[in-house]
Formats: sequence, C-alpha cells, structure tokens
Amino acid sequence: MVAVHKISADFYEDSFDLIALHSSLEDYAIAYALNLTLKASFRRRRKDLDISTHTTVPIFEWKDDINDRYWTFFPNNCLKEDQTARTDLFSNEPVYSNFTMVPEHKDVDYFLKLEQDEFNDTDELLKSLLAVPQIITAYKIDINKLKSKNNLIF
Repeated sequence: MVAVHKISADFYEDSFDLIALHSSLEDYAIAYALNLTLKASFRRRRKDLDISTHTTVPIFEWKDDINDRYWTFFPNNCLKEDQTARTDLFSNEPVYSNFTMVPEHKDVDYFLKLEQDEFNDTDELLKSLLAVPQIITAYKIDINKLKSKNNLIF
C-alpha cells in the first residue's frame, strides 16, 4: 500500500499583505519609482518565477534585513506561449495568450506583496504610493477573500 501525503490548508501562514497598483508604466519603471518614493531597493530576480514550462513572471524583490522585511513586486498579467498548433498563414509562429496571477482582480496591473511581521503602516504606505505621479491608484487587497492565494506562494 502506498502512503498518500497531503499538505493541509494551514501549512502556509497568511502572514503577508497585498497591495494592488494601477499604472500604465512598465514593471522596471514602477520598480524605479518605488525605490525613489519608498527609499527601497527593489531589484529584479536573476531568474523569473516559472509558472509552467512556457509561462514566467518577472519578480522584483527587496530584502531589508535591518527591519526584517521581504517585499516583492510583480505584474498581475503576463503572456504565456500556448502549445496549440496554428493552421493559418503564420503556422510557424507561436501563439500567445494572457496569464493572470490573481484572476479575481484582472484589472490590477501590479501587486506589492509585503511579508513583514506586524506591519501596521499600510495607510501611510498607501499615501506614499498615491503620491507617485505614475501610479493611478493603490489599495489593499483582503487576502482572506482570494481564491488564488496559492499563486502568491513563491
């Protein structure tokens, strides 16, 4: 008889905050604006997050060891390469479709994930984010209502 191991739902603690950002800028430009505004040091990971064999998401991270915080910044929407064969004039070209990290919030452009014990300055952070001219709006997401919370474990 083979043993079956399952990971329980409480294995991963919900010890992070999630902030939605709306902006028309590219991810590197938003990371630069966040670095200037928040006095942070977001850097792109050397290796993108692999969702599947043909889907990767760029992740910008900031590890602040002094204040014991780890923040990540990532786009919500990205392109993935489909494996369906084309039967039209461009049969040799790949087919791309959209992949959304958090499907419940398809209209959000970027997310800022805050992993920090007892982070209580969310309102002050939102004021700082809204002061950035390139950010249209920013607001906190209730992670307890997310069905796709597992997409945010990385």
